[in-house]
Amino acid sequence: MNKVNYQIVMEKIISEHQLKNEVPKLLLHSCCAPCSSYCIELLSQYFEVTVFYYNPNIYPEEEYFYRAKEQMRFIEEFDTKYDVKFLEGEFDTKKFYDISKGLENAKEGQERCFKCYKLRLEETAKIAKELGFDYFTTTLSISPLKNSQKLNQIGAELENKYGIKYLFSDFKKKNGYKRSTEISKEFDMYRQYYCGCVYSKRDRDKEIELKNNQKIE
Repeated sequence: MNKVNYQIVMEKIISEHQLKNEVPKLLLHSCCAPCSSYCIELLSQYFEVTVFYYNPNIYPEEEYFYRAKEQMRFIEEFDTKYDVKFLEGEFDTKKFYDISKGLENAKEGQERCFKCYKLRLEETAKIAKELGFDYFTTTLSISPLKNSQKLNQIGAELENKYGIKYLFSDFKKKNGYKRSTEISKEFDMYRQYYCGCVYSKRDRDKEIELKNNQKIE
């Protein structure tokens, strides 16, 4: 099966609204400020964006709150065409650990991560529907380590389930990830060294330890 270029799909959606002089309301799920940076820069030119910081997967607790604070700081300091708002979800880690049961040792980027994608996207869809947004989407596809095909597949399923439009996207396209690193440096952002959950931290720490041991040898 051929992969869909979701960047092109998003550009078509934006063009259709521009032709009608429409500025839709978008609820943008964000995992962290660095990942949101380019997404906000791009989307705030065409949408009224509210950043939804919903990440019950993040470990430890202080990491969660540090990322939330950094997200708010970036929104306050970054100039945009249309104002960008901030909304924080509930930090209920039990939801993440419940969906991770039996998958604790799964490799990053596989089934456990897909369940985590859905957990966060589904909450975003629910809130978007409840608050009357026109679209919902996520910053997650900015990362080269995230499966954009799977993310957009989940988004489409939730669009049908909740009756709220999903903004198809692949923010890493057109040097999106590169631009996010440039903005992060410009605003002196905290950039975490692992995705977020206890399992990604565990695996990343092992990789670092292995590299350090190899250097010593």
